[in-house]
Amino acid sequence: MIRAALPGAEVAVASDDQTHYAARVVSESFTGLRSLARHQLVYRALGERVGREIHALSIEALTPGEAAGRSAPQEPRLG
Repeated sequence: MIRAALPGAEVAVASDDQTHYAARVVSESFTGLRSLARHQLVYRALGERVGREIHALSIEALTPGEAAGRSAPQEPRLG
């Protein structure tokens, strides 16, 4: 769903229990946006599932340049 809303995005999602999720999203769409606006794009992509099937969501939203400046991508972790 995130990839459909943010074409070209790199998305990694992890969940230990299928209700609490951690997502790492790398997208050019985040360029020039503050953290809140980036998170809103991700929440909008997930729609009504947030608060229903998705009880908790931790988001790491980065531009490709920001992601390149960090260590190698890892699976998002819960907890």
